[in-house]
Amino acid sequence: MLPQIKFLGKNIEELKSGRSKRRDREGLKGVAASPGSVTAPACVVHGPEDFAQMKTGDVLVAPITTPAWTPLFARASAIVTDVGGPLSHGSIVAREYGIPAVLGTGTATKRIRDGQVITVNGSNGKVFW
Repeated sequence: MLPQIKFLGKNIEELKSGRSKRRDREGLKGVAASPGSVTAPACVVHGPEDFAQMKTGDVLVAPITTPAWTPLFARASAIVTDVGGPLSHGSIVAREYGIPAVLGTGTATKRIRDGQVITVNGSNGKVFW
């Protein structure tokens, strides 16, 4: 009979099962543009015609933001975009408003569904659901 393999006081099988659970989560990686972490429903906004559907506390998920989108930042709990970087409009305004932002994900508007609860970590550039 072989001894149990333990790491930090835990059975190795427990550690393996915990690791596989973490891999089950889907997510995106982008530019960590504004620090902080938020979990909230997503509001996928493709253009100005969708602005009215955004509720206070939603995560704004958009292809890109321009100055015309600034009023939505006052309602958003976080920002996620397909395109953008540390000096883009979305990044600068998110920091001014003190809300987490992950920009430049490439596919956020295609992979995140409207109303889906997501976690945005603007400190490490990750978005999970």
